[in-house]
Amino acid sequence: MKFSNEEQAEILVHALPYIQKYYGKTIVVKYGGNAMIDDNLKQSVMQDVVLLSLVGVKVVLVHGGGPEINTAFKAYGKETIKVDGLRYTDRDGADIVQMVLAGKVNKDLVKLIGTKGGKAIGLSGMDGGMIKCKFKNKDKYGFVGDIAEVNPDVIMTALDHGYIPVISTVGTDEDGNSYNINADTAAARIAGALKAEAFIAVTDIKGLLRDKNDDSTLIHEINVSELKTLEKQGIIDGGMIPKVECCVEARRRGVNKVFIIDGRVPHAILIEVLTDEGIGTMFK
Repeated sequence: MKFSNEEQAEILVHALPYIQKYYGKTIVVKYGGNAMIDDNLKQSVMQDVVLLSLVGVKVVLVHGGGPEINTAFKAYGKETIKVDGLRYTDRDGADIVQMVLAGKVNKDLVKLIGTKGGKAIGLSGMDGGMIKCKFKNKDKYGFVGDIAEVNPDVIMTALDHGYIPVISTVGTDEDGNSYNINADTAAARIAGALKAEAFIAVTDIKGLLRDKNDDSTLIHEINVSELKTLEKQGIIDGGMIPKVECCVEARRRGVNKVFIIDGRVPHAILIEVLTDEGIGTMFK
């Protein structure tokens, strides 16, 4: 679709109040799922991040990388075992996770942002003591980390110098152990530590649905106090439970606006941030 010059100008004018609302403020985007696998969607997400950064929004990108870790585990002859939805991670597995997330996946995203005209810097939860962990349950999950503390100093330094921090979700403890951390959990805690204006969880579904088989039942806004009832009713179940819990965590830690959005939609982040309608679920 080709827009006339007048139509393009009208689009920019319509976006102006939203740009002003977020100018100089911090948005944390948790990035994963299909938007990370599909190359066209990946290009779209990086364009959104760069555009927001260039108009004065401080964007922090927190990423996972489950499919890439699966591939690496297979290459090293390790079986992928899930316990309560979490990847069982022994010591060797923790090294593989660190290599894949803090290495290849992280630097590929930094490189891609650069090709879109952005200025990114790759970080991990190990850098600057950003994410301090303890064992979640070593016997049950292995080296899966429970976050004890988030120190956002290194992130804030990067933002203050005009960089887009791209953060991989691995952490450490005072004994030097490396931990695999759930990316949703880490992103929510980082958003809280930064006192971010908004936390956006990019997922593989339209948002929170009253009927998970019917996209037309999208819940556009929900109060945190209603969530336990929806969980008891089975409306929130399975993989949606940890995503919702992370959104609640971000709200409780002072993040003003929290959204779950559909990463399968091109430019979903811009639609959520720069329009009245949005496309996902907002947690109030």
